[in-house]
Amino acid sequence: MTARTPLLPAARAEYCVIACAEAWRDNGEVLASPMGLVPSFGARLAKRTFAPDLLLTDGEAMLVGLDGTAEGWLPYRRHLTMVTGGRRHVMMGASQIDRFGNQNISCIGDWERPARQLLGVRGAPVNTLNNPVSYWVPRHSTRVFVERVDMVSGVGYDRAEAAGVTRFHRLPRVVSDLGVFDFTGPGHSMRLVSVHPGVTVEQVRAATGFELAVAGEVPCTREPADEELRLIREVIDPQGLRDREVRV
Repeated sequence: MTARTPLLPAARAEYCVIACAEAWRDNGEVLASPMGLVPSFGARLAKRTFAPDLLLTDGEAMLVGLDGTAEGWLPYRRHLTMVTGGRRHVMMGASQIDRFGNQNISCIGDWERPARQLLGVRGAPVNTLNNPVSYWVPRHSTRVFVERVDMVSGVGYDRAEAAGVTRFHRLPRVVSDLGVFDFTGPGHSMRLVSVHPGVTVEQVRAATGFELAVAGEVPCTREPADEELRLIREVIDPQGLRDREVRV
């Protein structure tokens, strides 16, 4: 029997795929709506391994298979029924995000005269108030992790509490190219959960525009198992597109 060639150590992009996949652990039978390459690879990896009940979508109205190809159409009326019923877990991007999880994908600068127009609010408010929403940020910097977002698109914990709409509001995690975060800090503020290998807590703090909650010694992000690495490299993303989104 020919011995299998040892796998090369996991790269930063592969740790990011793993961290995104973990967002859907124990979710059961829900719509997984990943937006972006790395979240999409993470959702497919989760379904192939520890979350087989996930129903994969392209982030909008198409149902997709394990290889990412379209397998069916989910009409918006039915899609929205799933959203408002909480049977969907989105992983969105964020042009800005603050310590309480308020997210901006609409504009940069003052609303009356913005410096840059972005996607618009889109479905962020109803997503964040009705089903779990996680975030993926491929370039962690003080321009994205800000003290106060210029425009609230996705609703954070402080605003949900102020408006009395916390019953179905949940932001499980934020994944960036530097680490993993949740909102279990004081007052549901952002907390550093883990750093990717080669990243220090000091680097994360320096790239964040507000004070992060840090509890004790911060561990490294979970290392991919050999089978997970094989799936990422040979099955899910053999072209290595993940490295275009996560550049170290």
